[in-house]
Amino acid sequence: MSATLELAPPLAEAPTEPLPRRRRRRWWPVLLVALALAGLAAALHFGGTGLSLPGQSTLLVFTAAVAAWTLTRIDDTYVALAAALVLVLLGVLSGEQLFATLGGETIWLLIAAFVLAAGIGASGLPTRVAVALIGRARSVRGLAHLVTAALLLSAFAIPATSGRAALAVPVFLALAGTLRERPRLVRALAILFPTVILLSAVATLMGAGAHLVTTQLLTAATGSGIGFGQWLLLGLPLAVVSSHLAAEVVLFLFTRRADRRGGLRLDLAEIRPPKGLTGPERKAAVLLAGVSLAWATEPLHGISPAVVALIGALLISSPRFGTVQLNKALSGVPWSLLVFMAATAALGAALISSGAAAWLATALLGPVHNPVIFLVVVVLVSTAAHLVIQSRSARSSVLVPLVIPAAIALGLNPVAVAFASTAAAGFCHTLSSSAKPVAMFAHLDGAPTYDRADLLRLSVVLGPLTAVLVLFFALSVWPLLGLNWR
Repeated sequence: MSATLELAPPLAEAPTEPLPRRRRRRWWPVLLVALALAGLAAALHFGGTGLSLPGQSTLLVFTAAVAAWTLTRIDDTYVALAAALVLVLLGVLSGEQLFATLGGETIWLLIAAFVLAAGIGASGLPTRVAVALIGRARSVRGLAHLVTAALLLSAFAIPATSGRAALAVPVFLALAGTLRERPRLVRALAILFPTVILLSAVATLMGAGAHLVTTQLLTAATGSGIGFGQWLLLGLPLAVVSSHLAAEVVLFLFTRRADRRGGLRLDLAEIRPPKGLTGPERKAAVLLAGVSLAWATEPLHGISPAVVALIGALLISSPRFGTVQLNKALSGVPWSLLVFMAATAALGAALISSGAAAWLATALLGPVHNPVIFLVVVVLVSTAAHLVIQSRSARSSVLVPLVIPAAIALGLNPVAVAFASTAAAGFCHTLSSSAKPVAMFAHLDGAPTYDRADLLRLSVVLGPLTAVLVLFFALSVWPLLGLNWR
C-alpha cells in the first residue's frame, strides 16, 4: 500500500508543449448585465416604486454584484469590494462604516479560529482521531459511517471546508491504496469525503464563512445574531442526520450489493500515529476542549467568542506551550475570504438600512402569503442557488438580506428563516466548481474519483433530500430546541 503524494517534476524537466491559445473574451455577459441594469434603473426611476434614492442606488449596485458573481469569472472578493466602494462613493455608506466591518468582531473571530486550527492541525490530533475511527471498520457500510463520523468531528477543529478537505486527502489516499483492488468502493469514498465535509459544516458557527455572514446580517437587521452555542444546538443534529443519510445515499448509488458483502480489514500503518497521545496532541486536545466549552457557555461568563478565540490562538502559538509559530499560522489565514466577508457585510447592511432589501423581498416574494409555502420557497431556492452563485458566502450574502425583511413582513421569525436558508445553501454538490472540496477530490492522482455524471447522479437524489430534511428540521425539530419559525 502506498499513501504517498507524488510531486510534480521540476520545471526544467517538464516536457515542452505549445502554449495554449488565448481564450477569447466573452463580452456578452457584460453587455447583458449593462442592459439589465439600464432597464432596472429606468424602471426604478420612472415606475413610481416609492423606493428612496439611496435604496435605488443600493439595489442597482446589488444587482450588478449578483450579475458579476453569476455571469462573469471576476474574483468574488473583487466584485464585493468594488460594490461596497461604489456605495461609499454614492454616499449610501460612509467610509467609516466600510472600514469598521474589516475590524469587526466576526473578522477577528475567524482570524483567531484559523490560527487555532493551524496549531491543532500541526499537532497531528485530527489525523490520529480520523485513523483511530476509520481503523475500526470491519465492513463497507461501517467504513462509510466511520469516515462520516471522523469528518464530522473535524468540523470542530478546522473552520473551513477547504481546510478540512486538505486535511482529509492523505487519509483518503491511504484508504485508496489499501482498497486498490476495489475501484468502485474507492470511487464511492472519493464522493463521500467532500459530500460529508460540505453537509457537516452546518454543525458549527465557524464551519463555513456563510454562517458568519448570516449572523452578521441578522445582527444588523434585528440587533441579535446566532451565538456559537445556539448554532451548535441547532446545527449539530442536522449535520449528523444529513451526513449519515448522505453516506447511505452514496453507498446505494455507487456500490453494488457484492461490494458491501463480506468483512473488511484496513492497513493504515503508513499514516497511523504512534501509540499514546504525544505532548502536542494533548495540548491541542485540552485547548480545543476549553475553547469549545467557553464558546458554548458564553451566556454564563459573558466573554465574547472573538476574545475566547484570541486567547486560544495566543496559547496555541505561544513559545513554550504552543504547537505552531504565530507568523506561520497567520500565513495560512484566507485573507481574501475575510475581505469578502467584510465587503458583503457592508453591502448587506446597506441593503437593509436603505430599504432596498424590503422592497426587493416584497417584489420577489410578495405574492407568497402562506407562511409554510414561503418557507418551502426559501429552502428550495437556497438549495438550488449553487447552480447560479458558486460561492457559499456569496449565496448567503444575496439570500439572507432578502429573506429577513420578507419573514418579518409575514410575521415569521427572521432568525429561523435565515438559518434554514443558510443550512439549505450548504448543498453545493452538482458541479465540481460549486465547492472547493468537490474540486479537490475530483482531481487526485493515483486513485479513481468521480466525473460530472457522477455528481449529477448524486445531486438528483441528495439535493431534494437535503431540502426536505431542512424543512423537516425547521418545522418540527428546531422549534423543540427553542427556535420557533412563527
